[in-house]
Parts: sequence; C-alpha cells; structure tokens
Amino acid sequence: MPIKLSSVGFFVNKIANSYNYSMKLKANELIKLLLAKECLTQKELTVILTEKTGKKYTPDGFSRKLKRGTITYNEVAETVDILGYNIIVERKNQT
Repeated sequence: MPIKLSSVGFFVNKIANSYNYSMKLKANELIKLLLAKECLTQKELTVILTEKTGKKYTPDGFSRKLKRGTITYNEVAETVDILGYNIIVERKNQT
C-alpha cells in the first residue's frame, strides 16, 4: 500500500541546485513551490505526467489530490523527478 502524505509534513533539504530550503513542507506545498519555480501550471504538469508515466492524469483530479492530501509518495517522487529535482532524506542530528 502506498504511503499517503496527507497530513505528514516532510523535510526537504536542497531541492534546487543553488537553493537551500530547510523547512517543513507538505506535499502540495512542495509541488506548488516547484511549479512556480519552473513556471508551469498544474494543467501542463498533468500533460507531462500522463506522457511520462502512461497513467491518465487530469488537471481536476490532480488538483483534488493536492487539496485532499491524498497524493502518494510515488506520485510526489515522479512529479519532483519530472520537474528536475531530487528528494533528499537526511538523518536528523541526534543531540
């Protein structure tokens, strides 16, 4: 069963080449941030996702997933990869 990121904030560090974001973002916030950085709309993203994955994505369906927080980790990872970014998971400093 895929991991749901509905109410889970996750740590994103270094999501861009020369940018260093150290903040907690929800999946929908991360995707919206990256779309803005890449000057893409959700509609354009759904077209690319459909082409690259072979799975049918619609702008309305994708928007609902983001609003409801039902987007899966795999969908977030695919989206981030398509937009040219990586998700980096680092161990917390244990003090």
